[in-house]
Amino acid sequence: MLATAESCTGGMIAAACTDLAGSSQWFERGFVSYSNAAKTDMLGVPARLIEQHGAVSQAVACAMAEGSLRHSRAQVSLAVTGVAGPTGGSAATPVGSVWFGWCVDGQTHSERQYFAGDRAAVRAATMRHALQRLLDRLTA
Repeated sequence: MLATAESCTGGMIAAACTDLAGSSQWFERGFVSYSNAAKTDMLGVPARLIEQHGAVSQAVACAMAEGSLRHSRAQVSLAVTGVAGPTGGSAATPVGSVWFGWCVDGQTHSERQYFAGDRAAVRAATMRHALQRLLDRLTA
């Protein structure tokens, strides 16, 4: 069973999963944790972790993925946190920056990607990448 924890995609990944007939067999739940408070309240991401590393960070993406497992009945999870734009970026975390977290087979993996384009393009690329890398990990 899969659980998702989404920030910058706002539920797009869960929607893509549940668009598929039969997804109730493998999709357990999705968390849309757009605000920092939601990341803490829904997923148990420590507020201090967000303060220290920023919401768009490896540490927070991993904590979101792990938290979605703790707060669900799933065995596999994926999480995304990023800056879709057009505002909100910084020198350290420009628009298009996305951190991913996946929990598969008891291990947490993470990766950072940069996607070009407008807000819609960044969000769509994030969704595709998150799901493709999850499939890669599940079939490895």
